[in-house]
Amino acid sequence: PESTMMACCCKKICNGCEYANQIRERDEKLDHTCPFCRHPLPKSEEEGNRNVMTRIEANDPAAIRHMGRERWGEGDYDGAFEYW
Repeated sequence: PESTMMACCCKKICNGCEYANQIRERDEKLDHTCPFCRHPLPKSEEEGNRNVMTRIEANDPAAIRHMGRERWGEGDYDGAFEYW
């Protein structure tokens, strides 16, 4: 993929911009955070999924679409249509 969805705010960032942000944070000895909302990145996949579900509960269309695509990829077509 050419971009990454941030689990904290469900914004997409191109991989080049994410890489530049990581270099800036490394050079300035900063913790790795989201370039949009500055929230610390999740420490586990479970924490990331909780963040996405929080965004879904807030009716964030990007988070809803993301969850639908994930369910579809897992073969859970009924679950995918609940989100799409």
